[in-house]
Amino acid sequence: MIPEKQPDIWFYCSAIGEDSHRFITPDEALKHPARSLRLAGITLPGEPALTGNSDADVVLHALTNALSGLSGRNVLGVRADRLCLEQGITDSAAYLALAMVDLQETGWQLLHVSLSIEAARPRLAPWIEPMRERLASLTGLLPDQIGLTATSGEGLTAFGRGEGIHVVCLVSARR
Repeated sequence: MIPEKQPDIWFYCSAIGEDSHRFITPDEALKHPARSLRLAGITLPGEPALTGNSDADVVLHALTNALSGLSGRNVLGVRADRLCLEQGITDSAAYLALAMVDLQETGWQLLHVSLSIEAARPRLAPWIEPMRERLASLTGLLPDQIGLTATSGEGLTAFGRGEGIHVVCLVSARR
């Protein structure tokens, strides 16, 4: 007699991450002329950069924080500061890579990423698809497993007034 195959039992979970950075001032831009705006691992030419020790990629930071919520292992903070300040690694994709390793080591399989960006500037509509594709390449997901929306914020917050960018991220995974 062949025993019946037991159904796979999966545990599903979601986690939230967020991040925000202000735009550099004109004086700061003079001190750092090579600094550029990075969102989701993509450079947006001709736009003011965001402040931060790293490349200040708020999209990758929010995603990294959400993944840390699943694994229980924080990346941004002490670990990222060590990479940035001690080793000079400022590319936020490196921090996301750490979070992806942590996710794998704790047994999670990433299923979906949803991000919402609040920014009065720059206009993000032309960048949504390239950002989704870049996020897919960084996470191992397909672009259709990544939801990415943007809102101007209607001037209601500092981000809606064009002073910076705020991102909220929700990730779903199973193990």
